[in-house]
Amino acid sequence: MKRAEFEKLVWEAVDSLPRFFKERLQNIMIVVQDEPDPPDETLLGLYEGVPLTERSVFSDQIRPDIIYIFQKNIESVAQGDPNEIRRQVRITVIHEIGHYFGLDEAQLAALEDESDASAQ
Repeated sequence: MKRAEFEKLVWEAVDSLPRFFKERLQNIMIVVQDEPDPPDETLLGLYEGVPLTERSVFSDQIRPDIIYIFQKNIESVAQGDPNEIRRQVRITVIHEIGHYFGLDEAQLAALEDESDASAQ
């Protein structure tokens, strides 16, 4: 899939978030890369930053948090199927944004299951 098409899927996933979450995304970048460095075939996305639940009113957060979405890994897991790529992108974006909001893995799994069910 061409990068522009893939990035469109990423932004569609972000746009599909409930308003409550979209309005609270601040100082965060979403970056699409081919794969992580160092390479890890199992990593579909990565959140780098300080979750909202761990921030203090006394901390100066100048640098943006970054969410990386790894295109080749998602395409590989999806076996090139466009519908499965779309599904995996959505799940991955929601998972990484969940990290931004400080959700733990159990909460993220429940959110992914809910998201996956609503996307079908």
